[in-house]
Amino acid sequence: MNIEGLDYNTQREKLMMPEYGREIQNMVDYAITLPTRAERQRCAHTIVKIMDIMVPQTQEAGNHEQKLWDHLALMSGFRLDIDWPFDVSQAAHITKKPEPLAYPMQDIPVRHYGSMVFELFEKLKEMPDGEERDRLISITANQMKRNLMQWGHGSADDEKVVSDLARFTNGKVQIDLDKFKFEKIRPQEVEKKRKKK
Repeated sequence: MNIEGLDYNTQREKLMMPEYGREIQNMVDYAITLPTRAERQRCAHTIVKIMDIMVPQTQEAGNHEQKLWDHLALMSGFRLDIDWPFDVSQAAHITKKPEPLAYPMQDIPVRHYGSMVFELFEKLKEMPDGEERDRLISITANQMKRNLMQWGHGSADDEKVVSDLARFTNGKVQIDLDKFKFEKIRPQEVEKKRKKK
């Protein structure tokens, strides 16, 4: 739909530094067209002062003024012919996007338990019997139950947790439900965690 007199941002040229807004970009574009170097210089200093007022959070940085002049150089596309008070040759590095981080892909048989629980399974397989191992079994079983409740995969009953724990530790961890008591997990805790995700 094209209505005369309406000008949408989606139809305008994309801004190089959107944090300063279109009006500052228009000022920079105007400064480029000024005929004399002195006029361009005076206009550039005025624009930098306005930029400083508009984005005060940059004032805390050590190289505050350098950043403002770098931003001005970027917004002008390095076409503003003035005596730059700082070296702006490295300004293009500001807009360079970092390399994407590699996401560690792991093959997890049951995703709702997560990779950390599977690390605990591996540790439990190797640990010698004792109080430390019993405590880790308790922590692991309770975390498994929380994960089942949080992700809502099937039932979160005690038998399921005991069965999965035995299966994923190759039968090395066997829990006797007559002796083992799970921690009480309130549904409100699980609901809060779900909403955070």
